Amino acid sequence: MSWQHRIDSALSERRDADAFRRRYPVTHGAGRWLVQGEQRWLNFSSNDYLGLSQHPQIIAAWQQGADRYGTGSGGSGHVTGYSEAHQQFEQGLAAWLGYPRALLFISGFAANQALIAALMRKEDRIVADRLSHASLMEAASHSPAQLRRFAHNDSAQLATLLAKPIDGLQLAVTEGIFSMDGDNAPLAEIAAATRAANGWLLVDDAHGMGVCGEEGRGSCSAQQVKPDLLVVTFGKAFGLSGAAVLCREDVADYLLQFARHLIYSTSMPPAQAVALSQALAVVRSDEGESRRQMLNRHIARFRQGAEQLDMQLTASNSAIQPLIVGENARALQIAERLRDKGCWLTAIRPPTVPAGTARLRVTLTAAHQPHDIDTLLEVLHAARE
Repeated sequence: MSWQHRIDSALSERRDADAFRRRYPVTHGAGRWLVQGEQRWLNFSSNDYLGLSQHPQIIAAWQQGADRYGTGSGGSGHVTGYSEAHQQFEQGLAAWLGYPRALLFISGFAANQALIAALMRKEDRIVADRLSHASLMEAASHSPAQLRRFAHNDSAQLATLLAKPIDGLQLAVTEGIFSMDGDNAPLAEIAAATRAANGWLLVDDAHGMGVCGEEGRGSCSAQQVKPDLLVVTFGKAFGLSGAAVLCREDVADYLLQFARHLIYSTSMPPAQAVALSQALAVVRSDEGESRRQMLNRHIARFRQGAEQLDMQLTASNSAIQPLIVGENARALQIAERLRDKGCWLTAIRPPTVPAGTARLRVTLTAAHQPHDIDTLLEVLHAARE
């Protein structure tokens, strides 16, 4: 087999399965509207859950940070790239979430990969929810540790797997809110099962942070659970990008020695850390609470209307509201019809989701208006026929 044959064969398989991925360059892709040149659509594919990507105070904070620190960090955090702006945000975030330390990463994918690579050894075991994010599952499968998957949100099966003999240490892995189904993990049950086995719990709360719990502290806070390792990201409700790991003091020191993504990657620009500090202030404020309440009203409005559609709703009370349509071709067809009617939705297909569960992944934001939700429901009703 030649390199050309390998590439051509792989691409042909994706096209034949209606699973070929494409990117669309947009003028504006976050918030209420998706804009492409002179066209615009109501945007139901953005993870900007609180609409903060366009917040004037956060934009101004980034600009002020760039004026003060410049546009880049200049190196990894172990060289010259760790600024007072990074430190200030880490300290504020850790205090808010009730952890001794927070460590900033360039992305949630990098944070998850770094944690598992740095912590796990050959004699250890990872027990992960089978629907955990690709960053977690890829890191676990590449790890020298044994990987076992438990049925989605099945804490009893998790306990059974954790109870099996093992020479090393155990790490249970789950998400707070699952990115493709939008449902919540039973974190209290999962934490209890993990503690009973003397394991550690890692929770990726990318989609819960900022939108649930007191002051938006996330899924773990809402369920009164404190995992050993909490991963939060800032590309969703915070309206920016990047991630952080919340942990104990000694764990943070360990990661600073052994997490290669921290050691060898250029850190985020200090200006971004300034903007993140401002985003945190907004999330915690009365305005942040008002935006969460608005988002929750949109979720309830959508779910009430979607019950009349001939599509399967998942058990989600989050901003992620997938509509399962089954076959790839049908999902693509409906998404195209929606765009023709002014609503931008993304068709999610295997291998991102299991075969036969292609879906329209609706994401709602506080930036939407109530009549936007009604418009989407009307268009969905017409497009499914």
